[in-house]
Amino acid sequence: MTQQIPPILPLAPVERVIRKAGADRVSEGAGIELAKVLEDYGLEVSREAITLAKHAGRTTVKEEDIRLAVARIRRGN
Repeated sequence: MTQQIPPILPLAPVERVIRKAGADRVSEGAGIELAKVLEDYGLEVSREAITLAKHAGRTTVKEEDIRLAVARIRRGN
């Protein structure tokens, strides 16, 4: 049996996102699954943003790096 690693993101805010989207009720499993998806996407964006910051000669990731990283990921680059 493989042990499941809990997501980094707290479940309450993730469940609020689902409710904000229109759900009346949210199961714990749904919150956990969305937290995993958000964490995976966040890591992908962060890695791309870090690459962009390094390319610019910086060690600090800035807001513009995140925005550009999201745009590049959405375009598939």
